[in-house]
Amino acid sequence: MSSQVLTRWDPENVVFWKSTGSRVAHRNLWISIPALMLAFSIWMLWSVVVVNLDRAGFQFSKNQLFWLTALPALSGATLRIFYSFLVPIFGGRRWTAISTATLLIPALGMGFALRDPSTSYPMLLALALLCGLGGGNFSSSMANISFFFPKSKKGLATGLNAGVGNLGVSIAQFVVPLVISVGVFGALGGAPQTYTADGVEHSLWLQNAGFIWVPVILAASIAAWFGMNDIAEARASFADQAVIFRRKHNWLMCWLYVGTFGSFIGFAAGFAMLTKTLFPAVDPMAYAFLGPLVGSLTRPLGGWVSDKLGGARVTYYTFLGMIAAVVGLLFFIPADGQAGNFSGFLALFVVLFALTGIGNGSAFRMIPVIFLTERQRAAQGRGEEAARQAVIDAGKESAAVLGFSGAIGAYGGFFIPRSFGTSIDLTGGVSAALFCFIAFYISCVGITWWFYSRKNAAMPC
Repeated sequence: MSSQVLTRWDPENVVFWKSTGSRVAHRNLWISIPALMLAFSIWMLWSVVVVNLDRAGFQFSKNQLFWLTALPALSGATLRIFYSFLVPIFGGRRWTAISTATLLIPALGMGFALRDPSTSYPMLLALALLCGLGGGNFSSSMANISFFFPKSKKGLATGLNAGVGNLGVSIAQFVVPLVISVGVFGALGGAPQTYTADGVEHSLWLQNAGFIWVPVILAASIAAWFGMNDIAEARASFADQAVIFRRKHNWLMCWLYVGTFGSFIGFAAGFAMLTKTLFPAVDPMAYAFLGPLVGSLTRPLGGWVSDKLGGARVTYYTFLGMIAAVVGLLFFIPADGQAGNFSGFLALFVVLFALTGIGNGSAFRMIPVIFLTERQRAAQGRGEEAARQAVIDAGKESAAVLGFSGAIGAYGGFFIPRSFGTSIDLTGGVSAALFCFIAFYISCVGITWWFYSRKNAAMPC
């Protein structure tokens, strides 16, 4: 058997963890993180490209632009459903390398399409859907990393993988405005587009938004193929993993993760376009990267604090904070003839992003604890072999739930931008969308409190 396949993996064994496990687990984590970061960059490329399309000669309505920001989330969320189950079938090393390499398709596609302003809108929609390949990677990546770490360290490990991986959103929103302003690839990258601002003609290489990621994707794919490991014990068929669809807590955690990660990715996808719509005098790209940056950095914090205090408690208070932040936004957005206040708007969105990051980390800390507890309860009194099997089964189930809840949560990246666009079309403002968010977060508070965080909850975690 290949040395890249680990035939013995027992992270809950302290001696094994200290002698071998920790080193191997962390090597896989450090390769997984940049690969996931690239996936998030590709997934959210349209959030920054759309605000530059008019300067490059593309002419679309606001509603069409919101569709371009929303579709990657729709396809990414759908792909995540399938990706959730692929690591135990193919192996984490193989699937990380393959799924990272597929990011070349949207990167190269966007590079060639954005060179020509006559590229049709349906073609751009297709490329937006293909960017969902980056979104799909999250579920398989999180499922894979969850196998490597013991229960006591899963919160921080998955928080680092997801949190630093989430930085890909900020990196894309920071790097793209820089690389499209210069001819990075010379004649190889194609001719620039030109536009006039304040009487001065400027050049724009919008195609660089796609081309810039190609060499890095190649490097990350090679690193994953040669540097990561597959775990033999983590192998399972789809039928083995499909048991999660009968687990009540799978569906409850999916709902909660829509509230945390769905909000993070939805706000990240829609913030730049929303800013441009509500505050036309503000350059959205000067600020768009801030929120995702803060949310990404607070995700490991959410996992770490949850390791200490319990994921349910942290998740409960996070949703209360999110309700307060959205209520505050209602006072700073333009409405009823008032111009609104951009500083307050930006500050509260940064707070919202920070809270979604904490909630992402705490929710993912809850999942392994819930399923380990549930399987251990079922095995109680049935002997040592049943107890050992319970740990293995819990690892497979929690990995599948981490991936599947990540898939369902990602649909927030579609519905939030579409909510903004629909609310503007129907009411002329975004207040209606914000009221819907508040109602949803209230439901998340109730679920977290009743099932997980209250005294004598059925599944304290």
